[in-house]
Amino acid sequence: MNRQALLKRFAAMLLLSVLLAGMGVAATGSRPNFLFILVDDLGYADLGCYGSTFYDTPQLDRFAKSALRFTNGYAAHPVCSPTRAAIMTGQNPARVGITDWIPGSNPKGKKLKTPSDKHKLPLEHVTIAEALKQAEYQTFFAGKWHLGGEGFYPEDQGFDINIGGHHVGSPPGGYHAPFKNPKLRNRPDDNYLPDRLTDETLKFIEDNRSKPFLAYLSFYTVHTPIQPCKRHIEEYVAKRQTVYGDKKTGSVQEHDGKTRTTQDNPGFASMVRAMDENVGRLLDKLDELKLAGKTVVIFTSDNGGLTTLGRRPGPTCVRPLRGGKGWCYEGGIRVPLIVRAPGITEPGSECDVPVYSADFYPTMLNLAGLKPMAKQHSDGMDLTDLMKAGTPLDREFIVWHYPHYHGSAWRPGSAIRSGKWKLVEHYDYEKIELFDLEKDIGEKNDLSGKMPEKVKELHQMMRKYLESVGAEFPVPVK
Repeated sequence: MNRQALLKRFAAMLLLSVLLAGMGVAATGSRPNFLFILVDDLGYADLGCYGSTFYDTPQLDRFAKSALRFTNGYAAHPVCSPTRAAIMTGQNPARVGITDWIPGSNPKGKKLKTPSDKHKLPLEHVTIAEALKQAEYQTFFAGKWHLGGEGFYPEDQGFDINIGGHHVGSPPGGYHAPFKNPKLRNRPDDNYLPDRLTDETLKFIEDNRSKPFLAYLSFYTVHTPIQPCKRHIEEYVAKRQTVYGDKKTGSVQEHDGKTRTTQDNPGFASMVRAMDENVGRLLDKLDELKLAGKTVVIFTSDNGGLTTLGRRPGPTCVRPLRGGKGWCYEGGIRVPLIVRAPGITEPGSECDVPVYSADFYPTMLNLAGLKPMAKQHSDGMDLTDLMKAGTPLDREFIVWHYPHYHGSAWRPGSAIRSGKWKLVEHYDYEKIELFDLEKDIGEKNDLSGKMPEKVKELHQMMRKYLESVGAEFPVPVK
C-alpha cells in the first residue's frame, strides 16, 4: 500500500474509532449477530419460494416463511467482483472503480475499447467487516472473495478469520476434494466444498456464541464448473426424465447469445439442493444455540443466474426475466434476497421496493446500533425502517454500469431503474431501450420509440450520476 492510501485508511479508521467511542456503544451482549450468506450465480427463479418447481429448496423456503422476502432485490452488478465490492463498501461499483470480474477480459477485434479496471478493492475503504470489528465484533469469512490477491485478502479487509477466500473466482480444484485452495487446508474427511465451508462457519458460530459476530459465508457454488453433489444427482436425473422425458433443453436467441428457457439441468439442481441443505444446517445451529432471536440473517446472490452464453445456453433459467448473468436486463441483476432481522422483519412478509447490494452496509450499521458513515456507504440506504414499517426509501433510481464485453454475449452498456421504468443503453449497438417493469417484467416491449421524453429524462439522469462518480466509458477503437 502506498503512503497516500495508508494515510487515507488511517484517517478513516481513526474517524470510525472516534464515532464509536463518542456513542458509548451498547454492551456486547445487546448487539445482534450477523450471518451473511452470499451465493454465487444464484438466479432469481432458482428457489422454490421464488417460483422454481424443478429445483428443491425446502430449507430456504422454510427460512422465507420466517423472514422478509424481497421481490425487487437487486445485485449491484451483473457479474461477481463488482457486487462483492458494493457489499463491502456500500458504494456503487462504478464509484469504487471495479466494473468487471477480476481480472476481467479484453477481447480483441471488438468495436469498442473498454476501460481499465481495478483488480483489487482499495484498502482505503473501510469495509463493513472493519466497521463491525472496530465495534468489537468477531469477524469471519469463508468461501469466494475475488476482490484482490496477496495484501488484499479478507484478513487485510477486516476479517479475523479467512477460510478459502483468495483472488480466484471459481474453486481452483473444483467442488470435490482435494480442493487445491491456498486458503483452505485439506482434511482427510473432505468431500464436497459447500459442506466444508459450512462446517467451518458452524465452528466459528459455536466458538463465538457469547460474543457479537459477523459470519460471512460466501459460497463458491453455484458458479461453474457444474459438478454435481453426489448425494442428489441421481434424484435429479430421474426427475428430469419424469418431467421432460426425452425433450431437449429449450433456448432462445438473445442478441449474439443463447438463453436457456427451461430448468432441467440435473447437475445444477443437485448443487442448488446441496447449498440449500447447508443453509438449513446454519439455521438449525442458530436455533440449537438459542441465537436465532439475536442474529440477523441475510441471504442473497452476487448476480443473476448464468442462463446465457455465446454459443450455447447456460446451466439455469430465470424466466420470466430476460437474459442472465452478465446482462443488465433483469435476469442478470434481479436476485433472491431474504432477510430475517429479529424485532424488525415480520415472518412470511414480502417487500416489492427496489433495493440493492450497497444497502446492506448502512443497514447492518444501524441494526448493530452504530452511527452511519455517510462518506463511506455513499450509495447505500438504510433499509431498517422499510423492513420494519414499510417506510418508503428516499431513492430516485438505481444504476448498473457494465462497460465491458462478457462471455455471456453481453456488450458494453448501462442501465437505470427509476420507479417502474427501466432504461438500458447498449454502447456497442448504439441503442437505447425503455421498459415498463410493472407491465413487462420480461422486458419484451421496448417503449423507447413511443416515449422519447421519458428516454431523455432517464438517460440524462443515468449519465449525470455516472459522471458524478467518475465512471469510465468505452471508446471507439481507432
